Amino acid sequence: MPDRLRILAVDVGTGTQDVLLFEGDRTIENCYQLILPSPTVIVADRIRRATAAGRPVLLTGHTMGGGPSAWAARDHAQAGLPCYATPDAARTLDDDLTAVEAIGLRVIPDDEARRLLESDDPALVHVDLRDFDGAALRTALTAFGVDPAVDLVAVAAFDHGAAPPGYSDRRFRFDFIERAVREDPRPIAFAYRGDAVPADLTRLHAVAADAVAYLGDAPDSAARVVVMDTGAAAVAGALEDPTVRQREECLVANIGNFHTLAFHLRTGRIAALFEHHTGELTRPQLEGYLSDLAAGTLSNERVFAESGHGALTLSPPTAPSPATRDGLPFLAVTGPRRELLRGSALRPYEAVPHGDMMLAGCYGLLRAVAVRLPETAPAIESVLGPPPES
Repeated sequence: MPDRLRILAVDVGTGTQDVLLFEGDRTIENCYQLILPSPTVIVADRIRRATAAGRPVLLTGHTMGGGPSAWAARDHAQAGLPCYATPDAARTLDDDLTAVEAIGLRVIPDDEARRLLESDDPALVHVDLRDFDGAALRTALTAFGVDPAVDLVAVAAFDHGAAPPGYSDRRFRFDFIERAVREDPRPIAFAYRGDAVPADLTRLHAVAADAVAYLGDAPDSAARVVVMDTGAAAVAGALEDPTVRQREECLVANIGNFHTLAFHLRTGRIAALFEHHTGELTRPQLEGYLSDLAAGTLSNERVFAESGHGALTLSPPTAPSPATRDGLPFLAVTGPRRELLRGSALRPYEAVPHGDMMLAGCYGLLRAVAVRLPETAPAIESVLGPPPES
């Protein structure tokens, strides 16, 4: 590793993408950062403008995060306007391409998409889909006189995985989560080197490919990329807050725009966890889930039946834990929807790792890089300090 290690860390959410340019010779407060619209919001806005103008749309690129972008494409097609998509782009809406066509999009081969682009139809709106837009980030950094060249790229994104036809994508994701934490019960279990991304994680594969391209497609580029689940990255980042770090036992919940992921941690290890859709949760429901998570009584079947992904208890409590109040461990929260628990009787602590909640995922990514690429650990720890579990 170079003396001055530079890492581009990008946490891709549903509302924003949060960018940190880590430089090993700067304090973390002086490292450059950007809070930008998320890729799915940018794509959705472009499609909606095309819909309003009555223009045909062509979607190319990679499988990326859905939500706003997928809804905008669906609405465009259902407005009776042409919406073409290459197979990889179409999987943003659904891994089953017949389901994509059933809502009105036309899935076309890559060569047909090229012919459409070469036709120079002035009405056609071409939208390139990708969660990591290296070209745009290079332009943004360069515009402010910042050298965009880095040694490593780390990106966090949410990935349901490519579920087999007929199998619930909620179950498929949680099956994957369970396997990962049984093998390594730490939040960084959900981080992978670019050359070791599990085959079923198609979104993270696409992210890794774009990150490799940013580094210049050198023979070792894939080994200089780390990708991670965004919820786990935020939880790992929350542990950077000294108030959270000092707790041997705690609950940490990342309340995202679309998903809520909560861990019960003991000395940095996962004792239990659950994942749910934030939009399906009221404050009393979330309070109940967190209380049952701490007690080791939250069942997978209950969470799934109530439209969540699932729950898992690895290490049930054998005795009452050191409680901060009402028998519950200390509760820390992060994420753009953390206001869901403001005023709660659980009295959550809003984590501010290194003074900045918005970069929690980026800090978690840096810790994951230090584990997956151990040669980077000295440079990262010289800036962030020792890892929370030390």
